Amino acid sequence: MAKILDAEVTFRSQRFKMPLQLSSGVIASLTEATAAVAIEIDGRQAIGRGAIYLSDLWAWPDHSRSHEERDLVLRNLCESIAVELPRRLHEDLHPLELGLRVHDLACNDLPLTPNPPILARAMCGSPFDAAIHDAAGLARGCSAFALYQDHASIPSADHYFPETGACRAVADVIQRPRLELPAWYIVGRDDCLERTMVPAVKKHGYRCFKLKVTGRDNRADVDRTVEVYRKALETNLRAPKITIDSNEANPSAESVLEYLERLELSDVHAYNALEYLEQPTARDIRRVSFDWRDVALRKPVLVDEGLSDLSMLEESRRQGYSGLALKTCKGHSMLLVAAAWARQHDMLISLQDLTNPGIALIHGALVGSHLPTINGAELNSPQFTPAANDEFLPRLQDLFEPRDGTHRLPKTVPDGLGSRI
Repeated sequence: MAKILDAEVTFRSQRFKMPLQLSSGVIASLTEATAAVAIEIDGRQAIGRGAIYLSDLWAWPDHSRSHEERDLVLRNLCESIAVELPRRLHEDLHPLELGLRVHDLACNDLPLTPNPPILARAMCGSPFDAAIHDAAGLARGCSAFALYQDHASIPSADHYFPETGACRAVADVIQRPRLELPAWYIVGRDDCLERTMVPAVKKHGYRCFKLKVTGRDNRADVDRTVEVYRKALETNLRAPKITIDSNEANPSAESVLEYLERLELSDVHAYNALEYLEQPTARDIRRVSFDWRDVALRKPVLVDEGLSDLSMLEESRRQGYSGLALKTCKGHSMLLVAAAWARQHDMLISLQDLTNPGIALIHGALVGSHLPTINGAELNSPQFTPAANDEFLPRLQDLFEPRDGTHRLPKTVPDGLGSRI
């Protein structure tokens, strides 16, 4: 059991090497929030760290407010969480329970004007959750993924696992770590492939490609998918893999089905290379509900932004989603519980990214290493903010700079969540 002693957060701005275009706009720079949390566990004290990009355009796509205004609100929320953690979460609790309570504190208990949506609030709580787990592992001298071997009461999550409890369910989904993860390259909607994708493939050997598409123009999206697939073949890749992300821009499940049908008719090989689709429609899946079963018969479709808290798990299954696109930016604890729940309900899991650098990239790599994700892990910072990783080079060059299309983790699993490796 762990007790929070203190918490703090610091910020620094990171500029993108190349803009990242979402359906909601273009990201050129972001604030990196780094949390430090001091805990006591079994009479030993440790300070852990966690980090996240405060990606307001993704988590809070409100065009009535400037990036600067939203960024300031998110920084303020992080600072409030740091102040309130030792005041409100002073019980001795399992790190998983502490992390879920951090999520609840960030999402429900700290009033702000203007008021960020739940996804943005969860994002602000996530570096503190990561720091708690990092500190717990450091204090016990073990990986944070080894904290689930002993049964502990998890009041916030045990009801999702009536037969085993949350700790046992999480332990069951954690696997022996794999030390190699496929590297994914993001292809923007307007990228000139000869100037972006082709040099990246030649330098790093990328074989896996995530395509940003319009979601509103199936003809153009099919043409772009085929173009990227064929360009990958031209670079002598034998079996390129593709995923599709419209960032919620599709109007309906029917439009996604039409895209798949058009793609198969246009180029069956490109269709076969398509691994899955991320959250094609609006993130409020209760208000904007679709039946995904016909799409899922063709290709897996994963809920991403729509999974904002654990209460959405059953709703995503009811709507016929194939699985969950997990992100560390929604909270390490929520991610682990969602992964365990997905496993018990025969749903797929992937690990997506927020272009997170440094210790946040290490965190994402460790999650992808320890969980049975279908894509390994997206680690996009080497593409978009490589300078933010400089302090880890050349020490962790094999992880931070993919080679032969692969990120390689150190052979020794680090204590905590890797903030000290």
